[in-house]
Amino acid sequence: MGALCGGTGHSRDTLDRLSDRCLHFFPCLSDPARRSTFCLRIALVMLHLIYVGVVFVFDKDLIHKTKQEPWYTAVYLILFAATLVQYFITSGSSPGYVLDAMRAVNEADASRNRASMTSKQPASSKNGDVVITIDKNQIGRNLLGSGTMAWTKLVMDMYPSGTSLRSVTCNYCDVVQPPRAKHCHDCDKCVLQFDHHCVWLGTCIGQGNHCPFWWYICEETALSLWTGTLYIQFLKSNISKPWWLYVIMILLLVTLFFCLIFLLLLLLFHSYLILTNQTTYELVRRRRIQYLRNIPERVYPFSKGACRNLYEFCCAQSSKYRMEPLP
Repeated sequence: MGALCGGTGHSRDTLDRLSDRCLHFFPCLSDPARRSTFCLRIALVMLHLIYVGVVFVFDKDLIHKTKQEPWYTAVYLILFAATLVQYFITSGSSPGYVLDAMRAVNEADASRNRASMTSKQPASSKNGDVVITIDKNQIGRNLLGSGTMAWTKLVMDMYPSGTSLRSVTCNYCDVVQPPRAKHCHDCDKCVLQFDHHCVWLGTCIGQGNHCPFWWYICEETALSLWTGTLYIQFLKSNISKPWWLYVIMILLLVTLFFCLIFLLLLLLFHSYLILTNQTTYELVRRRRIQYLRNIPERVYPFSKGACRNLYEFCCAQSSKYRMEPLP
């Protein structure tokens, strides 16, 4: 019994040493949240590889068609690669944190104060859209000082006169939140135009990455639809197949069908949000948000028309931090 316990302790020490060595080469895995996100990303990639690999391994008609019409398979594989690339781009992008925007505003204000005799201020405001440009040759002052007043004044000008500073200050980050910003408890940061926290991406969806997120959903939907079509064509073909292959293909197709329905609904939902200039949080929690509480349900206070909303969402992404005042 003692020998058994000793063997167990020795194997446990070996596992601990292997774990420490793994964390040494991959520091990101030391954080449980980041480790969970990393595992989800690996699982998602493997799921894509399984669905695509099964078709190319067992579908002889597709292989024959590839030899005759290589462009068909080439386009499909390009879509497959583009979807995975878009997934990692979106998951690694910043949603636009309030703290980063505050730092940029204060550094721009500090640069303007130091270079007021030789150059103009690089930060500008027009129609409520804040475009911040920072001269890399100049170093901003520390945020802990009078420089924080630049951000406070900028944000408070977006609220109606008489708004209390305390009512728009985040209780967790202790920063002044502009309109449409919200603190994410998963990221532990305040996000500009917070939409939701995506578990599969491991990041928040906000002003900075809502557009890449929509493109990812669009590509994922197209890939799932095309893959499902290939599965149906394979099941309808006259090639003799073993029964277990039918079972595997049908199970994969049913799972893919439910995923496709979810993706289509998600794509339509976010397209609606884009055309009306809303976020998921504003739509779901409309009665709890102070500046939306007394507005009728069918009124979209931040909408500038479908065409203008679509243009700003797709084409006006050059401004890293863009904030809208309350209407």
